[in-house]
Amino acid sequence: MNLARLISEIAAKYTDKPAIIFEGTTWTYRDFDRQVQHYAVALTHLGIKKGDRVAVQLPKCIEVLFWHFAILSIGAIALPLNPDYRPEEIVYFLTDSSSSLFITTRHLYSKVQSAVQHLSDLQILFNEETTAPQAEEFTEYATGGDDIAMICYTSGTTGRSKGAAISHRNLIANTQALHQAWAWSDRDILLHVLPLFHVHGLNVATLGCLHAGATMIMFEKFEPRRVWETLVSKHCTIFMGVPTIYQRLINEWANLEPKPDLAQMRVFISGSAPLSDQQFYQFEKLTGFRILERYGMTETGMNASNLITPEHRQAKSVGFPLSGVEIRIVNADGHDVDVSQVGEVWIRGANVFQGYWQMPEKTAEAFVDGWFRTGDLGFQDANDNNRLYLVGRAKELIITGGFNVYPKEVENVLESHESVKESAIIGLPDQDFGEKVVAAIALKDGMNISPEILIEHCKGRLASYKCPKQIFFVTELPRNAMGKIQKNILAQQVL
Repeated sequence: MNLARLISEIAAKYTDKPAIIFEGTTWTYRDFDRQVQHYAVALTHLGIKKGDRVAVQLPKCIEVLFWHFAILSIGAIALPLNPDYRPEEIVYFLTDSSSSLFITTRHLYSKVQSAVQHLSDLQILFNEETTAPQAEEFTEYATGGDDIAMICYTSGTTGRSKGAAISHRNLIANTQALHQAWAWSDRDILLHVLPLFHVHGLNVATLGCLHAGATMIMFEKFEPRRVWETLVSKHCTIFMGVPTIYQRLINEWANLEPKPDLAQMRVFISGSAPLSDQQFYQFEKLTGFRILERYGMTETGMNASNLITPEHRQAKSVGFPLSGVEIRIVNADGHDVDVSQVGEVWIRGANVFQGYWQMPEKTAEAFVDGWFRTGDLGFQDANDNNRLYLVGRAKELIITGGFNVYPKEVENVLESHESVKESAIIGLPDQDFGEKVVAAIALKDGMNISPEILIEHCKGRLASYKCPKQIFFVTELPRNAMGKIQKNILAQQVL
């Protein structure tokens, strides 16, 4: 029950087939497996052993994958880190995890050296100066299914970032469920434009492709026109992105002549942030493809997905539980709500992480009788086989004058206005009502409109208590690396 061993066994079935094509350079499954084994030997020469934490902060490159699966091979624990993290963040992650080895580049290290050089037990390894031993092969996979494979730190928008401890069993179970849900096959060709430090690009896209024996064409950076051209020229069948990526693909479509022939494509998949119904319908109108939206999080991997059959995909819905995943919707007292009522989403299954690294209190708070409290608010549609819809985060729920306001509902109404590109609803303190509904809005290019008109637009479609009491305009909504809107930053801007 070692994920790297599973991938090695799959590689043995597809030895001469291209596994990864990174910026024009091809690695067959045999090449990839050998490199992973060589890098695993290099780690053992450095004294890294089962259970040791190894942090990897690299720009997107093939070595990220060599190191990652090598770390898992020897039973060590991988910490993928964003190259854009600041020195204070890097120190926290390295210290909190008690990492034994930090793999990075000289350029990135120069930015954090003064902050981390006091960590006397930490080895530093520069990727560009590493030569993996070529004469030895690694064959021992010293882990069980419940051993930790990765520690992935949450975004930390409130309080300290928590390290989600994810086991080999978690990763394998989730990959197998996605293989079934998305009908992966060894004939698939995935175009990969996502970061490799995030679970979306690493665990969902990369792992899904390798597990299927498929081929992955990987770009260092996302470029809209190049994506459209490559989907056609390389006969790609699968593409994964975040809503920001899909919006840029939509924007680029108007500049394409002739329009891309996407006859060979199977599915476009979106995640990491909510896809607006405007993006869903516009993409379908332009391309003929309904984007498949799914629901996942760092702690659980993927929980739910729309069906692979296009006619069973719905805007604003994240679909149905994956195989092996159970979902409950509960109220504040922990009791199941009536079907179609909003409540907190609870998850149970082999995909759910082991707990927060060295935070037993936070772990205890996150679980109730084996159910993980996601902090997401949602409801199930009784008229559509309990299809799941998400309406926001529990911490983002606004209670104004005793009434609950779910930000997503108001955002959908605002974004239905022709002048609005995107919006974010936040709750701010109010003396009379406890909280007031406030909207941050980015307008479409060339548009100019008053807050009053947008408020009236809402009043025609929503109960008055749900309508924004204040609107402020921004050029762009602040987002993290995976496209999630950072509402805490907006709140700071307006307070």
